[in-house]
Amino acid sequence: MQSWYFTEMPYPHLPPMEDLSTLRVTLQARHFDPKIGADLYNRYLDEYMVADDAGLNLMVNEHHQTATCLDVAAPLSLAILARQTSKGQLCILGNPIANRGDPLRIAEEMAMVDCISRGRVNAGFVRGVPYEVFASNSNPTQTVERLWEGVDLVQKAWTSHGEPFNFEGKFTHRRSVNLWPRPYQTPHPPIWMTGSSDLPAVRRAADRGFVFATFLQPYAKVRTLFDAYRGAYRLNGQPGGGGTAFMPLVYVADTEAEAEAGIKELIWYMIAKSEPQFRNPPGYAPVDTNVQALRGAFAGRTDAMRAQTLEFQKEQGVIMYGTPDQVAAQVKRFYDLVGGFDHLLMMMQAGFIDHDRTCANIRLFAKEVYPQIRDLARTQPIEGSLAAE
Repeated sequence: MQSWYFTEMPYPHLPPMEDLSTLRVTLQARHFDPKIGADLYNRYLDEYMVADDAGLNLMVNEHHQTATCLDVAAPLSLAILARQTSKGQLCILGNPIANRGDPLRIAEEMAMVDCISRGRVNAGFVRGVPYEVFASNSNPTQTVERLWEGVDLVQKAWTSHGEPFNFEGKFTHRRSVNLWPRPYQTPHPPIWMTGSSDLPAVRRAADRGFVFATFLQPYAKVRTLFDAYRGAYRLNGQPGGGGTAFMPLVYVADTEAEAEAGIKELIWYMIAKSEPQFRNPPGYAPVDTNVQALRGAFAGRTDAMRAQTLEFQKEQGVIMYGTPDQVAAQVKRFYDLVGGFDHLLMMMQAGFIDHDRTCANIRLFAKEVYPQIRDLARTQPIEGSLAAE
């Protein structure tokens, strides 16, 4: 199992949460102090370097118009880490290709960073979260089509080394596509995709050999998603797909009391507010999904988790915290409950968790937890027809 360090680079220096209606989309920019922001950017990049030195892989992402994530251009942070680190794999999860105008620019950026890193890039592609539809002024009904068309163009550009080609899609029309530079890895960097409830998209990712990742979901939901993934590549006679990944919040400390105090701060990320009108733009989710939501089918999902106790969240696998042996046991339990997985993506910093405690969390996990889980076997195709249903 591969373990990855991650932070969204938050900006927590805000008025009291009860005095704000939202941290996303409409939070006024006057709340951002550039001097504090400069310190935070440099601090967060330093912590990624600490994680690399400790032997962890590194993951970055991007979001827009939100205090929860200062990383508004993940290719930039990825490029910095490609030059300043030397050990771990680098994953961007990911490029919001549905909200960017030119997939070829993304293909160029990822190829350039792959060369700078000498082949350590894992290139993730994401649809973008619902509230970003407003920030990007995109059509929510088209984001799925834009995502997959963009990925098609990127893959073809990465792997076409002869004569230039034309691309005629529904949204993108390009002449004489001739990508310079080409990626360091052949045929291209590993591709990752994310998702939370769209089983056809999960199966499509498996069909194409992409890594499939999901975040902050209870184990029963993760099992359903991972079974769909494993079943898709089994039914298609494929050897195993690209793999599966899961992200919980993780805090490791020498004592249970220290770990509990840390995880209580880390869940700042989960209680960040957003106004209801931005959470589900018309057309973003399929009608069937909205009907299921109204019927309570997603009562165990992330939003509902916010009102639950720490013990319940830990039991579901959404958060993992404790001493090194306790956290290793929690990872192994979740692994068994979901039928195995390949990548543990760990949000280990959020809110006001300071530099020293973040580094202690990173180093203790790397030294005492990672050796206990590193050799967990890759997931195996499931038996039966559950995933095909």
